[in-house]
Amino acid sequence: MQASLRLAVPASQRHGASRTYTQTMPGELELWVKVAYTLLVALILPVYFVHYGPANFLWFSDIALVVTAVALWLESRLLASTMAVAVLLPELLWNVSFFGRLVAGMHISDLAAYMFDPKLPRFLRALSLFHVILPIVLLWMLHELGYDSRAWFLQTVLAWVVLPTTYALKPKENINWVFGLGEKPQRRMHPRLYLALLMLLFPLCIYLPTHVALEALFGGR
Repeated sequence: MQASLRLAVPASQRHGASRTYTQTMPGELELWVKVAYTLLVALILPVYFVHYGPANFLWFSDIALVVTAVALWLESRLLASTMAVAVLLPELLWNVSFFGRLVAGMHISDLAAYMFDPKLPRFLRALSLFHVILPIVLLWMLHELGYDSRAWFLQTVLAWVVLPTTYALKPKENINWVFGLGEKPQRRMHPRLYLALLMLLFPLCIYLPTHVALEALFGGR
């Protein structure tokens, strides 16, 4: 039977067909990565819940932290791609801000300023190093699984749910910058007009460039 299947496939295509089949088989992603990442998430979630409260999990980075764990176990290209579109650019800015200040004392943005706040416990700040791990895991998953071009649309829909929900809940923290770009609320325009502009800014200025780059890098997988 095996020999007859080999004869049905031209010799020039056998190697390529075998490689394609291997790439789509379940269990492709390393088990130790799945377990290690899941343990990290299991450690972070209760600590963040107690210290920051449930509203903190509306941050796109925290959503991505959890959904990426699901994507790992399901080996879901769509979920991994969607979370990559959501957070890779913001996480890049976080890392540049953090390491720029840590290594060279440069102030690039306030995104990672809390990492240097002595009022916060060191253990709590150490957990935020998931911002370093998360983009690495997502890029590795896209390298292994490929990029799903539906991610831009799906993440846009998700953002259009999360941003108004965050605004409606009015958390103490300026989560996802729904009240202004920075720690303080903006005063230049009506808050709802600002929210509407933000709902356009995320898909067009953050998600779309990321989508184009990921499609070029991993779309042919």
